[in-house]
Amino acid sequence: MENVLVVGAGMAGLQTVVGLREQGYTGRITLLGAEPHKPYDRPPLSKEVLGGKTDDSTFEADWDVLGVELLLGRAATGLRPADREVDTDAGPLAYDRLVIATGSQVVNLPGAADVDGVHTLRTLDDARRLRAALTPGAHVVVVGAGWIGAEVATSAAALGCRTTVVEALHAPLAGAFPDDIGTRFVPWYAEAGVELLLNARVDRLEPGAVHLADGTRLPADAVVVGIGVRPDTGWLAGSGLDLDPRGAVLVDDHLRTSHPDVYAVGDCVVFPSARYGARLRVEHWDNALHGPRTVAANLAGGDAAYDPVPYFWSDQFGRMIQYVGHHGPDDELVVRGPGEDGKWSAGWFAGDTLVALITVARPRDLAQGRKLVQTGAAVDKAKFADIGTALKDVQRADGTA
Repeated sequence: MENVLVVGAGMAGLQTVVGLREQGYTGRITLLGAEPHKPYDRPPLSKEVLGGKTDDSTFEADWDVLGVELLLGRAATGLRPADREVDTDAGPLAYDRLVIATGSQVVNLPGAADVDGVHTLRTLDDARRLRAALTPGAHVVVVGAGWIGAEVATSAAALGCRTTVVEALHAPLAGAFPDDIGTRFVPWYAEAGVELLLNARVDRLEPGAVHLADGTRLPADAVVVGIGVRPDTGWLAGSGLDLDPRGAVLVDDHLRTSHPDVYAVGDCVVFPSARYGARLRVEHWDNALHGPRTVAANLAGGDAAYDPVPYFWSDQFGRMIQYVGHHGPDDELVVRGPGEDGKWSAGWFAGDTLVALITVARPRDLAQGRKLVQTGAAVDKAKFADIGTALKDVQRADGTA
């Protein structure tokens, strides 16, 4: 009987298993996970788990019905496609077809792993350890004002911690957004009682303190490093699979790798997008939900292509940020608002086509604007910029771009 081996027991791995069974696949499925936990949801880690609202975000799954051999606490260490074997820290595993779903791993500061009191946030165990350190009155220093840094700072401040965020760039999320967007996030930190230090680079860490390059010493009961992630694909070294310079697995529009029996999905892949004319690496929950459906369909004999409109969200300082689409450096930014309530949206345009949209606490804009992004509709940019005009009414009368 054929065996499909799925390496990575996160969201993408679990959804691949579920998708295979939904497609009617009756062969063997083995799900390999490096962590000892059954598959769990990651977005609650920086919110509900840190906030003490829950201790567990495990997905509900009927493993008996799925009929999966679940191998947990066992890490992949190598791949030999010619032999159809994955090496693990507990011996090799054979497969007939393989799905790589190992996701991302955090980027840490040099030497940080050897300093007591320094945390990263990627796993359930990480979240539990960090939650124990977020006691009222503790001074927490967060390195990085990106998505995870802002969410950790949000939780820490809400728990009564004295919180400082250190960002090497000139604005929060400066690597993802232009200045006219990133600077709009700055006031949120002060409103929440969080100190935000911009253009501040970390020189070194020591137990109980963060030293900045300008000589400033920040006392810290806990340090959280949130400076990004990279594909968790080191175990593929020497496998012969094509990787990009950052280590992401290169796949085609069917999520097949350079080896015909191997697919890859989720955070660890770069896929070609005909919609955007570029290769994309999407590190968000929505990608880990939808990509596996394409993989499962193709493993079951289909011919499905994957070309999604990316989507993600983040909760920061009492505001929900949502983003849909994909923008490039040459796309035109048009800001919408803010309105009297301080809420705003913004869009990126290629000509008159809305290619991406960000909304801050404006779910109706997201719902209506998402349709414009998905359909490639031609938009009246003057109407788009008017916060009083519903996005369902901004499409140009002459149709699509």
